[in-house]
Amino acid sequence: MFFPPVPGPVTYVEPFRRRVRGLLAGTAVVDSDAVLLVHRPDQPPAYAFPDADVDLDAKASLPDVNGYVIVPWDAVDAWLEEEEPVLMHPRNPYHRVDCLQSRRRLQVEAGGVVVVDTVQTVAVYETALEPRLYVSPQLVMGGGLESSPTRTYCRYKGEASYWNLVIGHLVVADAAWSYERPLAESAPILGLVSFDETRVSMAMDLPGPVALTRSL
Repeated sequence: MFFPPVPGPVTYVEPFRRRVRGLLAGTAVVDSDAVLLVHRPDQPPAYAFPDADVDLDAKASLPDVNGYVIVPWDAVDAWLEEEEPVLMHPRNPYHRVDCLQSRRRLQVEAGGVVVVDTVQTVAVYETALEPRLYVSPQLVMGGGLESSPTRTYCRYKGEASYWNLVIGHLVVADAAWSYERPLAESAPILGLVSFDETRVSMAMDLPGPVALTRSL
């Protein structure tokens, strides 16, 4: 929250000092060292390039900056920052993931069985998201976790593997997820699991939101 509030809609444009390329059939059709990063409300960041650095018809002028264009993400086969692949969208440089060893209590129940009740947790504080607690799968009791084929990808934590919770004959599909190869900033949650509160009953000892008042 900003005081005074930021008027909307606002577009924030800043220099992005990395080489960015877009590859189509193995050929760089976008190649620029003069990239801008464009932030718009409720959207992930987007690249903007000097028109001369784009050899594609699929582009649109950037109204905020003369001579710059936006290329649709799916207009190319692959995007690279320097030599690193970029998946889904550019990473927001203001987005943080902090993983902190904690003693906050996590309780998980399904089918009338308590499957987790521990204070051996890792608290994950991620920009713009509610805090979450992760635990070792070895702390799951009264049931077990079996691998699910479901996979998702987080631009800031990596690929998530999902787990079904099995309690006797009860199977709760995709009840938990983990990051088996997390990105560097999320390394402390390697192999730990977090539970989906829409599929199990869960209580997390986490701080609530703070109500802010403005001084005049």
